[in-house]
Formats: sequence, C-alpha cells, structure tokens
Amino acid sequence: MRPATLRTREHRPLAPVTLPPSLKLADEAPHIASVTYDSEDYAMLNRPIETGRHSRRVMRYLRPQANDRLLEVGCGRGWLTQRMQELCPATYGIDVNPKSIAHAVAGNLSTMDAVDLRFDDEQFDHVYSFHAIEHIVDADVALREMHRVLIPGGRVLLVYPAEPIRGLYAMPGAWIGFGNPFLARQLHVHKFTPSKLRRLGEQCGLTHVESALDLFITPQFITVLEKAPYPS
Repeated sequence: MRPATLRTREHRPLAPVTLPPSLKLADEAPHIASVTYDSEDYAMLNRPIETGRHSRRVMRYLRPQANDRLLEVGCGRGWLTQRMQELCPATYGIDVNPKSIAHAVAGNLSTMDAVDLRFDDEQFDHVYSFHAIEHIVDADVALREMHRVLIPGGRVLLVYPAEPIRGLYAMPGAWIGFGNPFLARQLHVHKFTPSKLRRLGEQCGLTHVESALDLFITPQFITVLEKAPYPS
C-alpha cells in the first residue's frame, strides 16, 4: 500500500518549478543521437488537442479510483494532467523540457528526467505516458523507474506512434520546435511495437497486460504493463 503523503528522495529534493534545471537526454547514451529538450517552441506545441480522448484511455485502461495517486511521464504543459486532476486530484506530471513546466497549465508539475524519477519507492498507484517513451534514449531505464515508483499491482499505460518509418510523425514537431525536420529521428529515437515493449517491459519487471492499435488521427499503439502484486 502506498504512503498517504507523497515522498521524494531526501538526498535529491524536487527542483523548484520556477527554476527548473536544463536536462539532457543525450548525455546518458551518446551512442544514440538525441536532442536537448530545452525549447520554448517545442513546449508550445503541446496543446489540448486530444486531451478528452487521452483521459478516457487512462480511465479505460487503468481504471483509477478518485483517491488514487497517478503520475504522468512526459506531461508537456500539463493539459492532460489538468484533466486527470479533475477525476483524480492526486495526479502529478513530470517533463524533461523546463520550458514546458515554465508554461504549465496545471499544478503538481516538475521538471524531471524519466530515467531519474526523484520520488521514493512505491509512491504511485498507476503511471501513464502519452507519446514520450519513443523519445527516451534509455527507455529501459525509464521503465525500471516507473516500476520502482509503482505500488505492487500498479499499472503503466503507454501510448506511442505506430510509425512505418521511425521519425515520420515527428517531422512537423522537429520543424516547428527545432527548425529542422531532419531532426525527427533524434526526437523519435525508437520505433516501438507492442512486441518490443512487451519484451522490454518483462526485462524491467513489468508484465504485459494488453496492447491495441488505434488508427484515429494518426496510427498509435497502446500498451498496458503491470507490476507484480504482493504475494497472497
């Protein structure tokens, strides 16, 4: 059972939202080219376009209770976090881009790297992440961090692009956010499929529950993973 109050690691306190650090994904794995997510233009691309549909996915696949504590990884400016806070007030969001947090539209948001979540163990009932996992160079480390902060029996919901070619759907964001469409493959550093995420999740202690393909607007995969519950 998770603690009643949210705990952060005492030796690494959460960075103030008003003065977020500039974090670089590429430093963790130089063998994979990636961009530095410290862009005002890229942050402002985050708009409430699919907020309603995404929140319905969270409710459908995670089935959270009103008093559950949720974590959104890759929250952007917090549009979806804001919507989920109406349903589950103890919803938190983290994003690696400090400019996104500077323009936050919701509370409980922090600048944080998914591969180094500054929360204590077993703090969240569920974790969800929309179109972020394909951006994370060390995706396996991020999944292990999600596993660590989940309570036993908690679930992870991942939504990610079903791209025929890696980076194809990231070209508009690369152009608008960074002025170069050819950076698209440095935004989408992985081309995930449900089978790949199933294997990766199992390596990180997460069991595959279900996956689906959604073709509305742009093709997207949906995968649900689960942390093993307490032994009965």
